[in-house]
Amino acid sequence: MAAIGMIIIFIAPLIMSQDPFAANSANRLLPPSSSHLLGTDHLGRDLLSRIVYGARYTVVTALVIVVISGLIGMSVGFVSATSGGAIDQVFMRFTEWMSAFPSVILAFLFVGIAGPGLLNILIALSLVFWIPIARLVRNTTVRTMQEPYYESAIISGVPYVKRIQRHLIPGVLPQVIVLLALNVGSAMLHIAGFSFLGIGIQPPLPEWGAMLNESRSYFYAAPWLMIVPGMAIFLVVLFWNGLSERMRDEFDQKRGSGL
Repeated sequence: MAAIGMIIIFIAPLIMSQDPFAANSANRLLPPSSSHLLGTDHLGRDLLSRIVYGARYTVVTALVIVVISGLIGMSVGFVSATSGGAIDQVFMRFTEWMSAFPSVILAFLFVGIAGPGLLNILIALSLVFWIPIARLVRNTTVRTMQEPYYESAIISGVPYVKRIQRHLIPGVLPQVIVLLALNVGSAMLHIAGFSFLGIGIQPPLPEWGAMLNESRSYFYAAPWLMIVPGMAIFLVVLFWNGLSERMRDEFDQKRGSGL
């Protein structure tokens, strides 16, 4: 299902007959029909095309944020745990201070200073999403380093890089994957929320949150303008949350069976 959705996102220009940016005043606020399966918006643009194209800005941007924050978080977490001492203490104090503020507030502050736009949203959310990942990696790595098999690897003279590859990454990766999958839905909600408030991805780009913002004035005349992007956000976030729960259950089963 996820693979099919990603394929549709990237081949959208080849399969969609309607231009998501083409306005036509003669087709304003048309209800769903055979020519426009999800209707049209206040500028006469095809809603289905805009939803499909908009996935690039809502879903793909969220995935990019998760990848960037995951790489930063894992790197910082490993360095902190394996370095110990002052480096680890500074990291812990910094992440505790950052965690005292909700991620949405920190991202809102950055966007408020840097200004709206796709790039600023990507940077802002990447800078706040890495923190819980780094804390998870750091804490899990510290526990793993206290295990007898890891201490034996040190005594045996196993190089630092190989110890990370053989012992630390396998112990951390399952939990990180679950958190990253959960973060996709969270990042989508942040992106859509900022765009809905007018400080995120800007029109005419068909980002789902921005589409919700544009359609507020037409809710009673054309309710599908809000229902469709709202349902798109709900279903995709639900999918990623469900996927993270399923992966967590599978990892717990494997851990319980000793695999």
